[in-house]
Amino acid sequence: MTTEDALLADLGRTVRALRREADLSQRELATRSGVPQATIARIESGRANDPRFHTVERLVRAVGGTLTISLPTAAAAEASTAEATCALPPVPHDDLRDTTGRRYPAHLDVWPVREPKDWPGAWWADWYNLPPPLWPLRLPPAAYERNRGYRDRRRAAERVRRDAAVRWVIGDGRPSTGWRFVAELPDGTLLGELRAHERDLHLVYEEDLDWPRQLVLDGVLVAVGHRRIGIGGRLVAAMVQRMEDMGIGLVHTVVEDHLSSCFLASCGFRVAAGRPLAMSLERPTGPTPRPPRPA
Repeated sequence: MTTEDALLADLGRTVRALRREADLSQRELATRSGVPQATIARIESGRANDPRFHTVERLVRAVGGTLTISLPTAAAAEASTAEATCALPPVPHDDLRDTTGRRYPAHLDVWPVREPKDWPGAWWADWYNLPPPLWPLRLPPAAYERNRGYRDRRRAAERVRRDAAVRWVIGDGRPSTGWRFVAELPDGTLLGELRAHERDLHLVYEEDLDWPRQLVLDGVLVAVGHRRIGIGGRLVAAMVQRMEDMGIGLVHTVVEDHLSSCFLASCGFRVAAGRPLAMSLERPTGPTPRPPRPA
């Protein structure tokens, strides 16, 4: 590949990355920029014959970008090859091709199809449990979702999942036996909360014995709009980690509905024998000294 071919290929990848960042199809970018869709397709595939500077400028401005020109350093000028760089993240599925060898749309979220459940086009087919030789249709190499609303919600959920942080809350007036974890975004937006408290068996059995420390999970709440993306599971995982750090091996809770029991079961809780509304999670712990009971 010549230097000119490499630059055209880099320009094509840059335009595709710009389109993905702006969430635009080739047709939508053509409407915004005034550049024909066929020209955009040739640039992205590297088949454009020396596209004009004004054409590239119109494409960049159409997505809110800025075109910058800089002079090469002396070392770069002496190099035999030139490089084109792009500060945007590359299109993550650029290595995938359809059955005719074409790239998938850059602005869509594309995933590989390895079995029928990965392909939305097979939702109607009752062949999920069939062996591959008996599948009535050939699976495509990859699939994608055209619905923009679904795509926006999915990308927003990915950003929340990436940016969310769970922290242990201290100094809010609770007793030392009260536990509170919150999941929040860097700007302080509250996504979820977990509360629990240590259970002193001396208060239950009225015997001054060295009972093992136990925990009672009071509840896990996740804000509407941020559910089913793993926030609740991260809160429970933070609680379990602190249990291990504190030498507490057992946590109890009482569930209120089927969804709660399914969620806790996915986190490792089990239904207590003979008590369908009670669930518990037991973890192995090492010998940890019990704090002295106040007089």
